[in-house]
Amino acid sequence: MAVNIDDVYQAVLAVANKEQRGYITPQEFQTFANHAQKEILEQYLYDINQFGRVPGNSTEHSDMLNLLDEKLSVFKKVSPALAVDPGTFRVQLPNDLYKIGSLSHVMFNKTHIFEEINYNELVTMQKSALTSPTFSRPVYTNHTGGFLTVYPSGIPSVNMSYIKQPRKPRWGYVVAGDKALYNASASVHFELHATEQTELVYKILKLSGVAIKQQDVAVAGQTLETQKIQQEKQ
Repeated sequence: MAVNIDDVYQAVLAVANKEQRGYITPQEFQTFANHAQKEILEQYLYDINQFGRVPGNSTEHSDMLNLLDEKLSVFKKVSPALAVDPGTFRVQLPNDLYKIGSLSHVMFNKTHIFEEINYNELVTMQKSALTSPTFSRPVYTNHTGGFLTVYPSGIPSVNMSYIKQPRKPRWGYVVAGDKALYNASASVHFELHATEQTELVYKILKLSGVAIKQQDVAVAGQTLETQKIQQEKQ
């Protein structure tokens, strides 16, 4: 279930407009909303990496990883059979790529996972037949310009799991007189999990407080966000 963008905007305005502290325009809100959504998505990836490093079998950490995986599920995609250019060994990346999950190819009904390496590591590996990439031990180098390069040569296609770019949220509106009125049909809601509504409000408030030069609005957003984090850790 996505987060309704009008619910978030109205909540942000309710705090920002308290005691007539300022007005956040739809254009400003949309900029802040897009930034806040990406920040939360990036935090998911960071948290998964951190919890995944915790040793042992902790039910608490396992539950957190399950929750994070559920929140990320809407952004997960798989692109099968991405063609490898036989001349350059390059693979064109999906247009909506945010972060690569894993890269693999299938040979003789067996799946082989690619290891990501940098160019210097590749040069070192290729100096010896014992360490050079093989079909069962493939590698790829960092992508640039919308491509990544896979090794060894001769791999016809690869499968990629990845996290997609979130859609840019948009608070659609029509102008009646001098007032912007919400237009649901022209709006794009947040793709984030429904539980992130309050987090979005707090993050947007922090950004909005700076824009309208009201430090107390920014502080209010920071304070509310800190309280939420502390409650989650209890």
